[in-house]
Amino acid sequence: MPLEPRFRRVAALHRRFVNRETVFEAFEEELSQVGYGPRIFNITGVGGIGKSRLLREFGERIKKTHRVVALDLQVPAHRQQEDALAVLRGQFGEQGARFDRYDIAYAVLWQRLHPHLGLTGNGLPFIEHSEVLSEVLDSAAGVPVFGTAVGLLKLLDRGNATRKRRRHLRDDETLRQLDALSGAELVDAVTFLFAEDLRACSDDRPYVVLIDAYEALSRTAVDDVWLRDLAAQLDRGLTVVASREPLGWEAYDVDWWQVVRHAPIEGLSMAARLELLADSGVTDASQRQVIAQASVGLPFYLHLATDSQASGNVVSQGEIAQRFLQHVGAEEKRYLQLLSVTRTFDYGLFQGLAVAFQLPGGRLAWEGVTGYSFVYPAGDGCFQLHRLMADMLCARLSPDMAQDAHRALYALWSERATDAVGIREAVFHGLNACMLRDDELLAYADRMTAYGGTQGIAGVISDLRAHLDDGGDSALEDIAACLAAEAAVLLGDSEQINALTPDSEWKLGSEAGARLAVAAAHGRRISGQTVGALRIYTDVLTVHGGAARRPAGLWAADLHMAQGRFRQAFDLAGEVTRECPPDDGVLLGDLARLLHLALRFSYDFTDADRHMEEAARHYREAGTIVGEALITTNRAELLAWTDPFAAIAVAYEAIEANTDLGAMHEVGKAYSALSQALLVLGRLGEASIALDSACVALEKARYRSGRARAELLRACLHVRSEQPELAAVSVRWAVDELLAVEVYPTLIVVADGLLEVIDRPDERVSEAARQAWAAIEPIDSRSALETRMTYHLRRLLG
Repeated sequence: MPLEPRFRRVAALHRRFVNRETVFEAFEEELSQVGYGPRIFNITGVGGIGKSRLLREFGERIKKTHRVVALDLQVPAHRQQEDALAVLRGQFGEQGARFDRYDIAYAVLWQRLHPHLGLTGNGLPFIEHSEVLSEVLDSAAGVPVFGTAVGLLKLLDRGNATRKRRRHLRDDETLRQLDALSGAELVDAVTFLFAEDLRACSDDRPYVVLIDAYEALSRTAVDDVWLRDLAAQLDRGLTVVASREPLGWEAYDVDWWQVVRHAPIEGLSMAARLELLADSGVTDASQRQVIAQASVGLPFYLHLATDSQASGNVVSQGEIAQRFLQHVGAEEKRYLQLLSVTRTFDYGLFQGLAVAFQLPGGRLAWEGVTGYSFVYPAGDGCFQLHRLMADMLCARLSPDMAQDAHRALYALWSERATDAVGIREAVFHGLNACMLRDDELLAYADRMTAYGGTQGIAGVISDLRAHLDDGGDSALEDIAACLAAEAAVLLGDSEQINALTPDSEWKLGSEAGARLAVAAAHGRRISGQTVGALRIYTDVLTVHGGAARRPAGLWAADLHMAQGRFRQAFDLAGEVTRECPPDDGVLLGDLARLLHLALRFSYDFTDADRHMEEAARHYREAGTIVGEALITTNRAELLAWTDPFAAIAVAYEAIEANTDLGAMHEVGKAYSALSQALLVLGRLGEASIALDSACVALEKARYRSGRARAELLRACLHVRSEQPELAAVSVRWAVDELLAVEVYPTLIVVADGLLEVIDRPDERVSEAARQAWAAIEPIDSRSALETRMTYHLRRLLG
C-alpha cells in the first residue's frame, strides 16, 4: 500500500481503536459543564499511548460547534506566558473572536519591554487579526506610535464615525490603569484581559483549549504557574491538558480537585491491537499476534510496525523500533536521525541539512519523510518528530554526528535569526554544537531582548539552563545568572533583581560577570539603596574593560550628579562619552542630558541649555521617542527659570508627550515646571492647581525626590501667599525626604536659605545644609555656586 494513503487510513483506524469509549464519554460530560466555571480535563498516559492523537480527535469532533485552539508545549515558543497567549489569540481571531482590550494591553506590555521602539505592524504577532490595533496604526498615519494605554486610546478616538463605537474602550477603567502597573503586574493584567475578552465573546459559541505535552513545560514548580493562572480564568470553556502524569495542581490549591478531571489512557486491548494491525495491512495472523504482544498496547509502536511492515519474531518495543529502522532506506534513515536533534523543521531546513550531509533534498525525499505517522505538523509549515521517535533516533547518533548535525542547524538558523524564533533556535543549536563563545551568546541575548522582551529572553534562559542541567559547559553559569537578572531589570522588579544578585565578589573580569554586577546595581538603585548601587557601578568601572563599563559609568555619573558631586559627574561622563561608539545615539544623548542636569542643579542655566540641545540632537538622530519626551520635560524645567512665559506652552507639551508614554514621574516633573513658571509670573492660583497635579503624579510614580522638589515649590508658593509658617512646614518635610533618599544636596542648601529669608530658622535643616555643603563638589567654585543659588531663590520668591 502506498505510504500516504496507508497512513491516512492508519490515522482513521486509530480514531476508532484509541477512542476508549469511557474517555470520550468523559470528554462529552465535561463539555456539558462548560459555562459554569473553569473545567480541566486531564488525559494522562505514557509516551506513545496516543494522547496527541486524542487531542486532535477531540478537536475534530467539536470544531463545528466550538472554537478550538491548541498549544503544543513541545514547541519552545509556546512555553512562555506572553507568547502562548499571543498564539491562542491568533487562533481564536481566525475563528471570529475579538480581543480589543487584550490587544491594547499586549501592545502596552510589548512597548514596556521595547522602550526605544515604536509600535509597527511587524512588531506584533497577531496584527492581521486585530481590528483595534490596525485602527491605531491607521490613525497614526505613519507617525511613530508609542504603546501606552493612554496614548493608544487617544489614537483610537481620532478614528472616523464608525470607529467611535470603540468609545467604551476609552472609558475602560482597567485599561486606564495599565500604565501605572509594574512589569509583573502588567503581565498578569494581560492574562486577565485575555480571559475577559474571551468570556465576552463566548456566549454564542463556547471554546475548547487543547494543551499537549504538559511535561515539556514543568521543569520546576514555578514553570507552570502562568498556565494554572490562565486555566483558572477560562471559565466559559473547557481546557484539555495531555500529560504523562496527573497534573497534581491540588498541591498548590485544594480547590483544583473540584475543577480537574483525570482520565488515564490505557494501552489498547489485545483485540483492538490485532484489528488495527489487520486493517493496516499486516496479513499474517501469527505476525499480528507477535507485534501486538510486543507493542504492549501503545499505538506508537503499532503504527511503527505497520510503517516497517514488520515480520518475524519481534518481542519488544525496542525490536519493533529496530525493525522499522532496518526497513527504512539508508538515506531516509539518515534524514530522520539528523532531524531528531531539531525541535522543529521545515522544507528549507530539510534542504539545508541535505546539502550539509550530501543527501538528496528534493520534494520527493521530503514527502517521504513527512509521510510517517510519527511526523506531525507544528504550525507555519513546520513539522516535529514524535518525542519517542526523536529520542530513539537521537540515541543512535554518535556524539560526533549529533554535534555535526547541531553545527549544520546552527548555521542554518543563524541565517534566520531575524526574529525571536530564529534567535532562540540558533542559540539552542549553537549551545549543543559547542560553537557559541560567551560574547556571541550575549550578543544573541541582546538581540532577543530587542525582538522579544522578557518573554523572548526567558526562552533563551530556559534553553541555557536545560543545557547546563544536561552537563553543558559550567562556564556558562555566569551568563545564565546575568540574563536572568537583566530580564528582571526589564520589568523593573527590584525585589527579584536583588534576590537574583545577592552581595558577593563580582566576577568583573568577564563581560557576563560585569553585566551581572551592573544588573545588581540597578536593583539596588531602583530600591533606593543609592550608596550600595554606586559602589557596584564604581567597581565595574574601575576593574572591567569591556562594554559593561558604559552603562556602569553612565549610572555612576548620574548618582554622583544627584548627590552633588558635579565635578566628578562631569569627569566621569566625559570619560564614558569618549569610549562610546559614535552610532550609539541613545547613550550619547543620555550622557549629554546628564551634564545638562548637573549644570541645572548647579544653577548654571546657560551651559545647561547647551548640553540639553546636544542631547536633543542625539535623541533625534537615534529616533527615540522616549528621549525626545525627556528633553521636552527638561526644556520646560529650564525655561521655568529663564523664560517662564515660554515655559508654560512647553510644559503642556511635555505633559501630553509623557502622558502618552505612561511616564508618570516625567508628567509630575512637567507639572512642577508649569507650577514654577506660573509662580514666577505671579499667577498663584493657577500655580497651586498645577502643583497639586504634580504631587498626584509624583506620588503615583513613587518618585520621592521629585515629590520633595515639588514640596519646596509649595513652600515658595506659601511665601508668595504670605504664609511663612506653612512654608516652614513644607521646607522641613522636603528636607527630610531628600535626606532619606540621599540626593540633591544643593536643594537642601536652598531650603535652608529659604528659611533664612522668611526668618524661620531650623537647626536641623541648617545642620543638614552644612553637611550638604561638605558633600557638594561645585563645577566652578563654592562662592560662585552660592551666588547663583541665592539670586535664583530670591527671584523665585519675588
